[in-house]
Amino acid sequence: MAAADDGDQARDAQPESRPSYEQARDELTELVKRLEAGGLTLEQSLQLWERGERLAVVCTEWLEGARARLAEAMAQHAGGSDPDAPF
Repeated sequence: MAAADDGDQARDAQPESRPSYEQARDELTELVKRLEAGGLTLEQSLQLWERGERLAVVCTEWLEGARARLAEAMAQHAGGSDPDAPF
């Protein structure tokens, strides 16, 4: 059984493709609904919780990136020469 556990750990260590913000948010919403509905085993609940934690990190990274891009655009506008730009 240890060999199977090693395979599971190797698969879990592989990076997942990064979902878009909207995909991560929507999946996270569905996970919360499933957890709130109950009826899951402890193991199932833990797996959903762990997936939710990873999705929350993805959402946070996307939002931080968007904030940084917005701050950069605003800084460029503040130093720029186009007073009619939207920022």
